[in-house]
Amino acid sequence: MAADRAGWRIHGMSVEGYRHRRDGLPCQDACAHTDAGPVAVLAVADGAGSRPRSDEGSRLAVELAAEHFVRRAAAQAPSPPGEAVHALLVDAYREVTKVFLETTGASAADFATTLTVVVLAPDWLGHLSVGDGFVVLRAGSEDGERQFHLLPQPVAAGEYSNETVFLTSPDAARWVHTDCVADPGIDGVLLSTDGLAQAALSRSGGGATTPNASFVDAVFRSLDTPGPVSEAAHDNLAALLRSDRLTALNADDKTLLRAVRRTRR
Repeated sequence: MAADRAGWRIHGMSVEGYRHRRDGLPCQDACAHTDAGPVAVLAVADGAGSRPRSDEGSRLAVELAAEHFVRRAAAQAPSPPGEAVHALLVDAYREVTKVFLETTGASAADFATTLTVVVLAPDWLGHLSVGDGFVVLRAGSEDGERQFHLLPQPVAAGEYSNETVFLTSPDAARWVHTDCVADPGIDGVLLSTDGLAQAALSRSGGGATTPNASFVDAVFRSLDTPGPVSEAAHDNLAALLRSDRLTALNADDKTLLRAVRRTRR
């Protein structure tokens, strides 16, 4: 899944984890992206492993997010950004949730999934998350080294770190997290589900979580070359996500959706 539009080169995929490959089960992650004029939307979702139709739920969630967030943002992209961006994100989320629940009906809980969305507008970046997905930005440099920034994640919904919230959770709206970033130096965006957390993120001695610079730098650099994403590059990303090295860190499904800004001429 690749695109070279709206000022950004975008590429990503979801692959089944070791446990699902071993048991012949479908990938329960999904990702999607779209654009309208100068606005692009990226979305990733992680279906609940314990729910029988969560693979369908994650696909439905990212498709609806791409549709509703890009329509909202293209029609009324706030400038300058601020609280209006947060309101736009929440309104689009409500539309997604409404259609998701109407589509899945009485069996909605069987389709449980997280959702993480990024809206790339000319003057700002908007981020909305339900559940445990994460977003890393590439922006600026220090002493010649590119800098990477982890956007704030939603607070834990329960006492235990492995508890998360889904679109279908009764109180999901309470746990929705939004951000608005206005930084013209942002030239890379990475979205992922928690299957890549151990590889893409690091925890310091003080407990703070930060991007794993070597991993995210390599992932971004592989997309920096101008032009369409080659079949070889696509295959290389799939091989990385299915590699023994990453499987040893986490056997869950893995999703990586990244965007790099096209060089301005």
